Amino acid sequence: MKKIFVLLFLLSSLNCFAQQVEKFNLGFEHQKEGNTLSDDWGKWGDYKLSIDSLAFSGIKSGKIASTGVENAFGCIAYRIPAHYSGDVIKLEGYMKINNVENGFAGLMLRIDGNGNTLALDNMQNQQVIGTKDWQKYSVTLAYPEDAEYIYVAGILVGKGEAWFDDFQVTVDGNDIQTIELPRAITDHGFDNGSLIEFGKLTLDQIENLELLGRVWGFLKYHHPEIAKGNYNWDYELFRFLPKYLDATDANEKTRLLIDWIGTLGTLEECTTCETSAKNKFILTDFEWVEEQPEKLRNTLLAVYSSRPQNGNFFVKINSNNGRPDFKNENMYSTMAYPDQGFRLLSLFRYWNMINYFFPYKYQMDREWKLALKEFIPGFLNAGNELEYELAVLEIIEYIQDSHAYLGGAADKIYQWKGERFPPVNVDFVENKLVVTGFHNDEFKERTGLQLGDIITEVNGERIEQLIESKSKYYPASNLPVKYKSMSMDLLRSNSSEISITYLTKDLKEHMETIQLYAYEDLDMHSDDNLETFKMLEDSIGYFTVETIKEEHVSKFKDYLNETRGLIIDLRKYPALNVAHKLGAYFVSSPTPFVKFSIGMVENPGEFYLTDEIFLQSETDPYKGKVVVLVNEITISRGEFLAMALRAGDNTTIIGSTTAGADGEVSTILLPGGLQTRISGIGVYYPDGGETQRIGIVPDMVVKPTVEGIRENRDELMEKAIEVLLKD
Repeated sequence: MKKIFVLLFLLSSLNCFAQQVEKFNLGFEHQKEGNTLSDDWGKWGDYKLSIDSLAFSGIKSGKIASTGVENAFGCIAYRIPAHYSGDVIKLEGYMKINNVENGFAGLMLRIDGNGNTLALDNMQNQQVIGTKDWQKYSVTLAYPEDAEYIYVAGILVGKGEAWFDDFQVTVDGNDIQTIELPRAITDHGFDNGSLIEFGKLTLDQIENLELLGRVWGFLKYHHPEIAKGNYNWDYELFRFLPKYLDATDANEKTRLLIDWIGTLGTLEECTTCETSAKNKFILTDFEWVEEQPEKLRNTLLAVYSSRPQNGNFFVKINSNNGRPDFKNENMYSTMAYPDQGFRLLSLFRYWNMINYFFPYKYQMDREWKLALKEFIPGFLNAGNELEYELAVLEIIEYIQDSHAYLGGAADKIYQWKGERFPPVNVDFVENKLVVTGFHNDEFKERTGLQLGDIITEVNGERIEQLIESKSKYYPASNLPVKYKSMSMDLLRSNSSEISITYLTKDLKEHMETIQLYAYEDLDMHSDDNLETFKMLEDSIGYFTVETIKEEHVSKFKDYLNETRGLIIDLRKYPALNVAHKLGAYFVSSPTPFVKFSIGMVENPGEFYLTDEIFLQSETDPYKGKVVVLVNEITISRGEFLAMALRAGDNTTIIGSTTAGADGEVSTILLPGGLQTRISGIGVYYPDGGETQRIGIVPDMVVKPTVEGIRENRDELMEKAIEVLLKD
């Protein structure tokens, strides 16, 4: 009997490391009953898409037919996770066309990553038109290092019909359907649910789950076999949890953890590991490991001493900007309301990502080590999709980062905030919720409101009460940003109207019922026709970065030559990253303006400081005064530009506290199709001064006033002009 058990254990262990391949329906043959398209194929565009029996091989092909809609297209597309590595990716396939004109037909290959399209070719330059029988075509692209998704598609633009069949994708000449992948990708054991259920939580259970969450995350980022992708680490949690939950005492749970670690593979002490980096800034916190019973502590320390030095399947440091890129994380998008096991996984995943790779963990008002235990009940007891999204949003708020938000499939949060919007702009001015504008001019007559009116109640509830009840669901680095974010939502509702109480200029109280509108019915977008540069009085130049383009950057010196002083407005998000290019015009010699803290995959939890980054001076730097305008909307790229401009020889920053979220952004994916972000690197002044949460501190604090709003004045601009005209 013992031999049989050992054999079964060995077979199970070998299976953990088995390499498998993924198969994709690239020949259009597989189609579930009732589906219009073949399995996993989707529609883009307006044309008619179908499955047709006119095939190159087999019995089915994909077909696109134009519908007469002008300036339209049709695309039949298939998404493939980019689990491959290499230099060149190639799409081949067969295409037949009929009467294609005023456009083209083609194969399309698109590579996405980090929320952007990294590479794209749709054969437009080949101009495949007319009528042609089945022919083989191909598209080849350089394979981006940061690829997350591969989209293969057939596309038709203009009039006509096109058929597609027998697609094949290769990376460096290897068919992706024959490339062996690690078990972390091919293990689908819990795709339909975790099968984990918790009864009523006790304090002991919460503490045991807290320890498990710490151990699970520690192993994810330190154990060499997990780092190779030899385990689907999400699903291994579900395999381990039942026996861990059934254990009756602390000693048994400790033994289970030690045994679990022992099954993961042989450890070899790393002889090349450095205990810490040069220019170390933040060290790894192992206090919780030292608090464990001796055998568990020694087991964890043995894993630490064997940590991999050549990368991790789940995270890498971006070579271009130093941020952590969290790879191979499944969003489980089909689970709008994940079960208890997946909700616990969501918490474990997020907590450990922050614990090991968030550069500003030390800046939180509350200690991050307390958050895991605190949020276990909220995640496990979330009774529906909205409660789960609120629990996620609440822990995101905990890290106090203005880069953070909750997006992706967080549709219940959107509904909770309200799907209808007020026709007015409101903002907190002098700590009061004030009407600052109207989305359309006609709304001014309809609402009866005036600029500067102070809203005190919404549907009978005081603004102060609304702030108190909703504040924990609005992530922000500081209070001005939190209030700004909340101001946009306080008048939202799912009803067609709301009742407000407000004070007019004479401080008389009024009540009004105002209509709410769908987002698309309001003009809530920026004006793309704004002048990037214009001349004001007395040869003062005004430059806004909201609409800046490369052509403006190339002409920047010409703009400067026309002015005696310059205002640079950073109160809207810059359209381009131009910190180095613009900053160079205002320094007379190479000048340091920033340095960064970067995390380490080789030693998770540790951060090191880079050397100072310098602005290189232009040959003829600007001699006039420069005023930079900032406020709580100035964030990230805008704050980085403000740091570069502050290094100038004659720069004054005017305004109020900025968002306090500088640096590159990392994306985090969570079960339920949820997505959030963090500031991925630390950003500091050359002397080590902080920017996160503090923001760019103005040289002159100037804030809008209620009186200024009523008079439709831009008080920051007024002060800027005054400074520039002063001798």
